[in-house]
Parts: sequence; C-alpha cells; structure tokens
Amino acid sequence: MKYIVTLFTLLVCFLSTAFAGDDTPTVLSNSEAIGLVQTHADYVWTLVCAVLVFFMQAGFAMVEAGFTRAKNAINIMMKNLMDFSMGSIVYWAVGFGLMFGVSKTGFFGTTGFFLSDFKVGGDPWVLAFWMFQVVFAATAATIVSGAMAERTKFIGYLLYSVCITGLIYPIFGSWAWGSLFHGSGWLEGLGFIDFAGSTVVHSVGGWAALAGAMVLGPRLGKYTATGAVKPILGHNIPLAALGVFILWVGWFGFNPGSTTAANTDIAMIFVNTNLAAAAGCIVAMFVSWFKFGKPEVGMSLNGALAGLVGITAGCANVTPSSAIIIGSVAGALVVFSVLFFDKIRIDDPVGAISVHGVCGAWGTLGAGIFNIGGTSLKIIGVQVIGIGACFVWTFACAFAIFKLIDMTIGLRVSKEEELEGLDATEHGGNAYPDFTTINHSSMGYTGGGSGEFAGAPASYTSKKLASDH
Repeated sequence: MKYIVTLFTLLVCFLSTAFAGDDTPTVLSNSEAIGLVQTHADYVWTLVCAVLVFFMQAGFAMVEAGFTRAKNAINIMMKNLMDFSMGSIVYWAVGFGLMFGVSKTGFFGTTGFFLSDFKVGGDPWVLAFWMFQVVFAATAATIVSGAMAERTKFIGYLLYSVCITGLIYPIFGSWAWGSLFHGSGWLEGLGFIDFAGSTVVHSVGGWAALAGAMVLGPRLGKYTATGAVKPILGHNIPLAALGVFILWVGWFGFNPGSTTAANTDIAMIFVNTNLAAAAGCIVAMFVSWFKFGKPEVGMSLNGALAGLVGITAGCANVTPSSAIIIGSVAGALVVFSVLFFDKIRIDDPVGAISVHGVCGAWGTLGAGIFNIGGTSLKIIGVQVIGIGACFVWTFACAFAIFKLIDMTIGLRVSKEEELEGLDATEHGGNAYPDFTTINHSSMGYTGGGSGEFAGAPASYTSKKLASDH
C-alpha cells in the first residue's frame, strides 16, 4: 500500500509540472506582475487625486459666495459651474494639445488636440493624465472669478473662461511642464522649479484676476471720493470658512497627486502641504490681530490659502521646516498685499490677487531659496525668470482679452443691475427666496443677507428682516 501511495504522489507531481507550462513563476514573470500592480496603483492614485482637485471647485465657490453679498450668490455658483464645464471641453479640444503636445520651439505644443493621442486598444495613460490636468486648468480659471465678483457680465466672463483654459494657461504650462507628456518647454529647460503650480496654476489665475479687476474697476460704494475704503461685508462667513476647509482637503490631491505615481514621495509632500497651510493661517491671524486689534477671520482664512499656494511649488523639494517658513511668510504677505491693493483702489472681493498671484510668486521663489539639494544664484535667477515670464504673458494677454470684451459686448453690468444684484438681473433667480429684500443704504444696495442692519428702523429689526451690507 505504501508503494502505491508513493507512486500516486509522484504521478500527481509529474502531471502538475507537465501541465503547468509557462505558468510557473519566474523572476521575470514576478517582476512583470509587480510592475502591473504599480501601474494600476499609479492610475488609481492619479484619478483619486483628480477627484480631490475637482472638489476644490466647490471650495472656491463657497469661499467666493461667502465673502460676497447674498444678491450675487447664484451668479457666483454659475460662474464656478461653467468654469469647469466649458473649461473641460475647451481643454479637451485645444488646451491639452497646446500644453503637452509635441513642441519643436519650446513655446507650445502642436499635437494631441481633441485627445487624438488616445487610440482604442492603445495605452490609456493619456486619459488619466488628461483628467488630472483638466482639473488644474479649471482651477486657474476659477481663481479669476472672485476678483471680478459682483459686477461682471455673465457672457463676458464665459468668453474669458474659454480663453484662459484654451490659451493663456496651456501655453505658459507648456513652458514649465511640457515634458511631463510629449512637450518640451523652454522654461523647464532652464531648470525652473514649480512642482505643483504655485506659478503655473495660481499666479496665472492671480495675474489674470489683477487684469480683470483693473479693467472692471471697483464695485459701487467700495471707495469714497477721497479714496477711503468702505468695507463691503460678505454675507456668509461660515460658508466661506467651509470653502477654505474643502480647499485644504483638495490640496492633498493637488500637491501629492502631482507625482502621478503611488510611491513614497507623497509622504513628505503631504506633511509640507499641511505645515505650510497651518503656519500661514496662524501668522495671518496674528498679523491681522496686531493691525486691526482683533484676530480677523477673513485674513486668517486667506492666510491658510496663502500658505497652501506658497508651498505648491516647492512641496517636493523643501524640508518640513522650510515649508513652515514658506507658509509663514505667505501668511504675513497676504495681509499686507490685500491692504496694498485696497490702497491703490483695486477692488478684489475675496483677495484672489494676493492669495494666488502674490503668494504664488513668493512660493516659487521660496522653492529655489529653500531647495533641499542646495541653492545658488543660478537657481534663484531661473525662478525669477519664471515668475517674470508668467506675469508678462498672463497679465498682457488677460488685459488685452478683457479690454476687447469690454469694447465689444461689454464686461461690466450697468449701475442699476449691480445695485439690484446679478442673481436677479443676469439669472432671474434669488438664492435666498425666504429672505426679505430691503434698501437701507445711501447707495441703494438691495438684496438678501444674513444679519440684522443695526441702523435700520426698529420695525425692521423686530421683524428680523435680512439685510445686505
């Protein structure tokens, strides 16, 4: 019986070996399997991060709506909605090709339009990469919305949104990031450091916002005849704060996701991103406390965003200690920058120019100064060239586009439309239909709001009618 069992066991082993064929694991097959797992992980990581960056659209919409008046809330939501919707189509058709197509000059791509790089049955990485890049393009466009809030014609804004996602952002992006796919930009060839877009995304949005605010002019009642600033309060600060928290979360996709690879590099990027945001928030709070006598909530919220924008360029090439320094400087810088633009009568309701334009430039410079591998005048010089090139290209193009729109279809709504609110005049809606609209100021401002007007007659406050400051 023992011999029969032994013979049967040998037979089973022989047959197993015979029919196993090429399925027997080898060093090569194991290596290929591991590589396949890594590839799948890279796809999942990149697309999950794309979702996080897309969620930032909700954050931007909430910040802008909260920092402005209730009578314009629908208009703000529509602008943010269409930034992404129209931006997606334009970036698919034109923007992606200009940014990442084959480039013989280093200035813009000439292939890949309409996602023509994708072939059925071919490598689908272009789809994942496009999805991650389109949410960045939409971010650059939506930054502008806040600086132009409460006085811009909707049709004029839509035309601009198409231009930034289809032309302004992609061309500068090709200079700095073209080699991430098929391109080759002249700026990255110099050694320009901007890992996730302090300049490529945020300064592009910020300088375009500056151009738009300058062409539009300030909101009615923002400045007196003598140049004094009259604050126009936002109607829902808790909504704005929620938006900042959402943006903070989204940045954990924005910065670490820029690896487009599921690897150990993301750990330091996560830490740097968080530390810079926290430092920016704390410093902005204390600076505003010193300046105004109270810890101001708007400045504190913008301080967190300033820290996030500041670390975006150097999140992968500076230490956590350096990230705190970069975020701290950004937190102080944003307060003084907001005050500066108000002083020169450039009306930016949400501080977008300061947060994204100014702090984006600082963060790009900081990436060179605090480079983990050491710094030099050459490295810093290249960073300065990139910052300057971004300003010249973006501001010049955006200013020309806004001026052209203004001279043709018009960029700014009429005085009457601005006073009534863009929700009613541009969209025929009311974001808060249960609120009662009253007119209580010398400028005739009307619209819904969230608090009581201290100067209103007692009959108003006793009925708790909402006011719009």
